Amino acid sequence: MLFPEEHELIERIAVALIRRRECMGTAESCTGGLIAAACTSLSGSSQWFERGVVSYSNQAKTELLGVPPALIDLHGAVSAEVAAHMARGLLAHAPLDWALAVTGIAGPSGGSADKPVGTVWLALAHGGEPPQGWPGHFAGDRHAVRVATLRSGLMALCEALEDREA
Repeated sequence: MLFPEEHELIERIAVALIRRRECMGTAESCTGGLIAAACTSLSGSSQWFERGVVSYSNQAKTELLGVPPALIDLHGAVSAEVAAHMARGLLAHAPLDWALAVTGIAGPSGGSADKPVGTVWLALAHGGEPPQGWPGHFAGDRHAVRVATLRSGLMALCEALEDREA
């Protein structure tokens, strides 16, 4: 179930994408498709949402999005580099204008001293531009981390779309 803030963000994203005649997709790990589900909860989303890829395992990141295994070995699956590559990979494999990628540790297990539970990396890619990535450090249980990741991604996409219209 979406909160009013997320619903409003999704409506703003929809309006901006439809106006621009563009579409988006998601490459999700720790959110397991939550962002795609939120986007497609809006009636008429097929006009602007093209696909979502749940690449939960490292193998899926490699097979579906082209993330090199060596990159994952070097930086870890939860890293700026992997999130950026997930976004670029989705753009390369799908007829999209925008790709939002997320990878993180939702918990309650899986964290480390370097990457505690709640560590997330997000990336947003558009066309041929370099992906823009940012970290998230979210508190709470698994659900709270996943919802915070959803909000962060939707907010960044909405701001990027609206900044281009200004």
